[in-house]
Amino acid sequence: MAAPRLGRLCPGSSILFLCDMQERFRHSVAFFPQIVAAAARVLQGCRELGVPAVVTEQRPQVLGPTVPELGAHDLPKHPKTCFSMVVPAVEAELRARPHLTAALLCGIETQACILHTALDLLERGLDVHVVVDACSSRSQVDRLVALGRLRQSGAFLTTAESLLLLLLRDAAHPRFRQVRRDTPPTRPRHAPLPRRARPP
Repeated sequence: MAAPRLGRLCPGSSILFLCDMQERFRHSVAFFPQIVAAAARVLQGCRELGVPAVVTEQRPQVLGPTVPELGAHDLPKHPKTCFSMVVPAVEAELRARPHLTAALLCGIETQACILHTALDLLERGLDVHVVVDACSSRSQVDRLVALGRLRQSGAFLTTAESLLLLLLRDAAHPRFRQVRRDTPPTRPRHAPLPRRARPP
């Protein structure tokens, strides 16, 4: 019996895909600021760990540029019209990195470009890790059904926090503090209790 796929991650054999986080989606995609913030956190962690990143833009002349808060200003943007991110330029990048075993996937929309990209990457034999808190759609029904479809197809569903910890593996990692510096607190911070009024 074949051993189960565990979805372990190593920075040296991983690549990050950032899909179509563009200006025109800002007011139409659900939870857009939170999605971009989670993707930006993944990108920053990947930079610290030396994981390369690929960025695409769907019809940028219509949908606008990648939003600045993603922090991808220095990365080349690959324009596309097809739903999959695996356009010829990205295909060439994958061929130039034959050691890759895993793709980390963030962006929009889940039922369109994320799903098509994941299927193409799975077909190429890569483990695909879909960062669910960094992926969204205009319709949450479409998003949830697409996530189920992705899991059925063999993608690993994860979160920004879990993904970065998989890449780090050890709290003794020399980049641990830098990678986790944007981690939200584990416990909610409560407002300080009001001071008791002094008697007159």
